[in-house]
Amino acid sequence: MKLANLLMDRRINIDLKATTKDEAILELLDLIQQEGISLDYDTVLGTIREREEIEDTSYGHGFAFPHARTDAANELYILLGVSKAGLKDKTADGVPVHVVCVLLTPSTIAKLYLQTLSGLATFARMEGVLKEVLAINNRNDLIKLIADTSVTVDKELMVKDIMRHKVASVTPDDTLKEVANVMFRNRLSALAVVDNSNRLLGVINDRDLIKAALPDYKSLISNLNYSMDVEPFEELLKQEDKIKVSQLFREDFEVTTPETRIVEVAAMMIFKDIRRVFVTSDGNLVGVLLRKDIVNMIIRG
Repeated sequence: MKLANLLMDRRINIDLKATTKDEAILELLDLIQQEGISLDYDTVLGTIREREEIEDTSYGHGFAFPHARTDAANELYILLGVSKAGLKDKTADGVPVHVVCVLLTPSTIAKLYLQTLSGLATFARMEGVLKEVLAINNRNDLIKLIADTSVTVDKELMVKDIMRHKVASVTPDDTLKEVANVMFRNRLSALAVVDNSNRLLGVINDRDLIKAALPDYKSLISNLNYSMDVEPFEELLKQEDKIKVSQLFREDFEVTTPETRIVEVAAMMIFKDIRRVFVTSDGNLVGVLLRKDIVNMIIRG
């Protein structure tokens, strides 16, 4: 089913007067009220704001996706608003929010909500789409623009619906220090290792870095009185600009594709007790699925 088929022109505002995201949410919720639909709007608004406090839903590229899973909503509502001037709220990528997409859904249709959110995010990532949206002066033209992109909503939850599209990575020629810096900046414990063509070669994690300092760790565990001639971490610091990823990375990693069902990957993650699965297309790295993202997106919402 095409994403555009879920949209209704009466639930689109292409000329928001709001100056902040919260004001835009209120303005868009008013579209439902104008239809005479009876909802507990205080509960709906409270749930949206609570979700915003947990994590800012400004997606980037000029788009924001405030959303709520609450039984105060009796069906899936998709509300689209366009601010020509842009909102004042800070964004992670420095691009002002111009498009606000509010999604409301009861918990009983969580799958459709996640797929719709994924479809809207796919639309937002398309090159030049924000410029096209801002040039539109008719609600039906916005629906047509989305229809022309052929973004679809699948029948089942797929890896592409939840995976992270931006993947922190290093190359075999990067140093141990560079690996540590990338891990720190991105708050990650493991990184993909790719070649210059973005082809996935392997993985390096924080355990690999520590093992570089303690190559004889098994002897240390079996004999806690094991004597060392030098302080291992001090020696590692001396070598951090010389040790290469090629000396440490591993090739034992799990991969999947964007079109694989989430249930299949989730089952594999549980069975093998792994926290991440890299997503590839024709051998090239296109995303990563983290176990915590399955929890955050599906269970937390």
